[in-house]
Amino acid sequence: MEDVFVTDKDAVALPIWPVQSGEVQAWCDAHAGAGAAWVGTSGFTGEAGRVLMLPDESGSLAGALLGLGKADDPFIFAALSENLPEGTYRLADMKGLDNSKAALGWALGTYAFNKYKSRDRNLPKLVVPEDVNLGELTDIVDAVFLTRDLVNTPTSDLGPAELETAVRQVAEGFGVSCSVTSGDDLLTENYPMVHAVGRAAAETAAPRLMDFTWGDEAAPKVTLVGKGVCFDTGGLNLKPGNSMALMKKDMGGAAHVLALAQLIMRANLNVRLRVLIPAVENAVAGNAFRPGDVLSSRKGLSVEIGNTDAEGRLILADALAEADSEEPELLIDMATLTGAARVALGPDLPPFYTNDDAFAAALSDAAEQNADPLWRMPLWSAYDGWLSSKIADVNHISDGGFAGSITAALFLARFVEKAKTYVHFDVFAWAPRAKPGRPVGGEAQGIRALYAYLKNTYGPR
Repeated sequence: MEDVFVTDKDAVALPIWPVQSGEVQAWCDAHAGAGAAWVGTSGFTGEAGRVLMLPDESGSLAGALLGLGKADDPFIFAALSENLPEGTYRLADMKGLDNSKAALGWALGTYAFNKYKSRDRNLPKLVVPEDVNLGELTDIVDAVFLTRDLVNTPTSDLGPAELETAVRQVAEGFGVSCSVTSGDDLLTENYPMVHAVGRAAAETAAPRLMDFTWGDEAAPKVTLVGKGVCFDTGGLNLKPGNSMALMKKDMGGAAHVLALAQLIMRANLNVRLRVLIPAVENAVAGNAFRPGDVLSSRKGLSVEIGNTDAEGRLILADALAEADSEEPELLIDMATLTGAARVALGPDLPPFYTNDDAFAAALSDAAEQNADPLWRMPLWSAYDGWLSSKIADVNHISDGGFAGSITAALFLARFVEKAKTYVHFDVFAWAPRAKPGRPVGGEAQGIRALYAYLKNTYGPR
């Protein structure tokens, strides 16, 4: 994150007044002069996200109004940093609004993916509001931006090898080494499904599994597993062009767990953290795995392939089996796994699956408190039979079109037996429509809620 805050409380700064719909006239009555006159002339009504710059008597900028609408968008303050000219500003008359969420919104509004283009403006700065923990806020925003940057980067610059580099950079930044198992070594080390999914890619994009551990060995074990499909053609069940266009984002689960790991380590939480990221490119070649193949798995279950375009759950299954072997207290996987989740809940509300009711309630509360929406979905055991196979222990997809996100979660749950609590997230990792602080493109979903839960549960060391 760029330096977009001013810590000097006495800094010279222009005021910003947040105003809800219906409060505009009251503001004008309390603020006579050119600014109040301009409000009436402009037709400003406090509509959500509108920023009205106010002149002084000489025509210079004297401050701004921010329309809150019904005040139901916690990130509405991002409209300020997205629209205000360069300068220093401060929030005025917050009337009970949350300063921390306002500062978070401001920071999120400064994001731009500029890897392939130059920035066209200098960013405004905000005097840090009262009671805002700027250090933690910066860590959270950095994690969100890391997720967005990784998801937004095209596969030409972020294949399995480049994702490995990103994982190493985060791990080594906290003094831990990252072990990598790649290519045919995946067979030797018994990760056969990671190998099968990625073996058709070019040699430079060979499949691999990244693995690092951080924290006190005696602390509670928290393990993160992220789906790292750096591009998904669908394999031999080839996707049509319109479905393939966004498949650079199919490593969104890996981006999420890497960013969450960075947050955990920066906060020095009292956990024994392990991160496992299988990374592949699901490509088409003569040695690609096929529909109808039966794959062995790390857990020992044989898996019939119903469709090569459901590859993410295969690489996750091998990684989950390894993660589960250590009997972690909490095992989390995150993946851009199914279109069915989007049909059920849309792009902004990721489902999660767990059998731990107490964990689900605490996480849901953290999600609500931190404006990071999540929705619990059922691991409905009655559908488990839909994954039956006549020639293998399990088919990795059902033979019908119903409950695709649930059956994917049920498949993954077969590879977890020893973890005290297991939770699966089916994230979209993408914002299809721009909103304040959430431009079209890669998006972090659930990691702020998870971080809040982990901090509340385990605390710092």
